[in-house]
Amino acid sequence: MVQGWKSAVSKIFLIPQRYILGIMGFLAVVNAYTMRVVLSVAITEMVQPIEHHDKIDSHSCISDWEGNITTIHSVRSTNLYPWTSRQQGLILSSFYWGYVITHIPGGMIAERFGGKYSLGLGMLCTAIFTFVTPFVIYATGGNWLWVVAVRVLEGLGEGTTFPALTTLLANWVPLKERSKIGTLVYAGSQIGTVVGNSISGALIAATDDWAIVFYFFGAMGIVWFILWMMLCYSDPQSHPFITEKEKIYLGKHIDNISSEEKIVPWRAILTSGPIWALVVAQIGHDWGFFTMVTDLPKYMKDVLHFNVKQNGLWSSVPYILMWLVSMSSGWLCDWLIHKNHLGISCARKVFTTLASMGPAVFILAASYSGCDRMLAVGMFTIAMGFMGTFYCGMKVNALDLSPNYAGTIMAIVNGIGGLTGIIVPYLVGALTENHTLAEWRLVFWIAFGVFLVTNLAFVCFGSGKVQHWNAAETDINEKSLEFTHVTTPSRDSIKK
Repeated sequence: MVQGWKSAVSKIFLIPQRYILGIMGFLAVVNAYTMRVVLSVAITEMVQPIEHHDKIDSHSCISDWEGNITTIHSVRSTNLYPWTSRQQGLILSSFYWGYVITHIPGGMIAERFGGKYSLGLGMLCTAIFTFVTPFVIYATGGNWLWVVAVRVLEGLGEGTTFPALTTLLANWVPLKERSKIGTLVYAGSQIGTVVGNSISGALIAATDDWAIVFYFFGAMGIVWFILWMMLCYSDPQSHPFITEKEKIYLGKHIDNISSEEKIVPWRAILTSGPIWALVVAQIGHDWGFFTMVTDLPKYMKDVLHFNVKQNGLWSSVPYILMWLVSMSSGWLCDWLIHKNHLGISCARKVFTTLASMGPAVFILAASYSGCDRMLAVGMFTIAMGFMGTFYCGMKVNALDLSPNYAGTIMAIVNGIGGLTGIIVPYLVGALTENHTLAEWRLVFWIAFGVFLVTNLAFVCFGSGKVQHWNAAETDINEKSLEFTHVTTPSRDSIKK
């Protein structure tokens, strides 16, 4: 009776359950990033206006400042706070103080107890604290230290997101679909940034109230949590509505995953060259990405003088192209590997290099675009388009190196990379106190150097091979190891 009911329910889902998990994982990242970036736009309308006239250099864009200032003031509420540039940098970076702390615990909990609850409860925590942010600011009279405290708590919740998702993908996604589904999930960061920036700008402009965006995106996060708990499960074996056909397929094509309790081989992981190469690549990606996500709205306002509605719109445009490139490059990467045109290691390095050096060049070019707003937006857009290939490059690499410990590895890699989220906003705030183009150009030169060095390290020491310690504490046979490589040893050694 029960079995028949489950079979009937499973037929309602026309889409295989691994794709439903991929879609819900994508929406998880979308929600995570809307709640993460909402403050980047809102803060431009929360602080008291700055006098630009005596703080400009010879390259500053001042021709239309007077024309924009009335527009900017027209959408400001009466709740303005005297936060300095350095204080704003600390507020924007404080999210990552909590974010990096829960990565490793989140990964370990996901591997032991399943990713469903690790991801779901973490997102719920972030959604609740996003929703109450305006209440805290009002209650404390805009004390910036309380804003920092709330953002730290948000970060603690969201720190479990990527480790839990990586564990879920390792349990649900066959190797030949890894780049596509993995890219779909991880590329939610671009859609989240687009939605967060554009809707924030539009809502603030329409309501004359910056608080509305925190209520809106916090509520969306809570709705996602309810759907997630209803639809998704940690692995195919525990899913009550999965079809037998899909369960058999996944059981056949997902290898190197042990169902036994695992002891994390910390020493092997922490002394692995490919792991540290991946950490370095993540640092490079996060440095450039956080420079754009956290501080691009400030650049659009302080240097290019967009008003809040324009700021939200044009700050989101680069991420639309980034998402399109992310999705198309995921399919291309899988095709190149499946057709034996590239080995796994070579594919990861090629796409990571495109995602490093493309943004490095075009972000810098944007700072030399002068006061041509559309040219600057165009350069930023091309830069972020190139960055889209990171996801089928280094972002899914943790799944290549160790499916058994993918959550822990992602926790280490993403957690250390997340430290740049602490450094970058504060550094940018400290370097751009006068809000001049020359100061911002230095910020982009630093990003160029970080991209260059970190990519070189990944090209030299990165790998797409499953590591020998993945089999520790398991009885994985040689055949499954060979399947994980997908390629024969001789061909893989040539293609690398």
